[in-house]
Amino acid sequence: MRPNFDPAVNIAVKAARRAASVINQAANQLELLNIEAKAHNDFVTDVDRAAETVIVDILREAFPEHGILAEESGRSGAEDGSGEYVWVIDPLDGTTNFIHGFPQYAVSIALTRRGIPEHAVIFDPVSNELFTASRGRGAYMNDRRIRVSRRLRLADALLGTGFPFRQFAHIDVYLAMFRELAQKSAGLRRAGAAALDLAYVASGRLDGFWEIGLSSWDMAAGALLIQEAGGFVADFDGEGEYLKSGNIVAGTPKVFTELLLTVQSCWNARA
Repeated sequence: MRPNFDPAVNIAVKAARRAASVINQAANQLELLNIEAKAHNDFVTDVDRAAETVIVDILREAFPEHGILAEESGRSGAEDGSGEYVWVIDPLDGTTNFIHGFPQYAVSIALTRRGIPEHAVIFDPVSNELFTASRGRGAYMNDRRIRVSRRLRLADALLGTGFPFRQFAHIDVYLAMFRELAQKSAGLRRAGAAALDLAYVASGRLDGFWEIGLSSWDMAAGALLIQEAGGFVADFDGEGEYLKSGNIVAGTPKVFTELLLTVQSCWNARA
């Protein structure tokens, strides 16, 4: 049975699908892309901007009183994007993948209330997979209820991660985490789109995930998906400030505990 989505989710799905149309059209003409470097290893294209414009226009039309926090255009709207309700948007998570034709990228949209994600939409334009969640109402993939995996031990877990790619201040501590977890887990995967990695944890494809230095638009939707799918999400202190710190650990309830302890051990030992 198709779930009865909140109106905010339906509007966000509409926006994500429209943005995906922009992305898919451009994916067939990658040689025509105008690519700019925002910072070292951090790129933006006309596609990112066009997809974001489509999303923002749809959300503003439906919810003119809501604020906007988008990766390319920043804060805008009600109280400069800092009101009670704020849409947190990544129009194309995995831009580097996209410009290389590597098929791992997604549209990520979350509605936060007082800084807490309430609704989430992640759409994969390549696989046509739609991930949705609302607080207290479960998580879904293409209208089918999803749960985190039943994996109980870190030793049996397949983990997702992301390398520090913008700033390398924490590269040594990250490599320490990588070394430890490569030995303690069943395997590590780095696909290059954090929103999809988090969606994969929610749907049981990955058993855990960690990364350093993400932005709120990378995590807001995916974190809610995991929580509504029965998993745990925290910062490196085991608290709920990951959207502010940019450091995140997530996983099934049992795997999460072991993963967090390993990450914390390396993090706290850094020079």
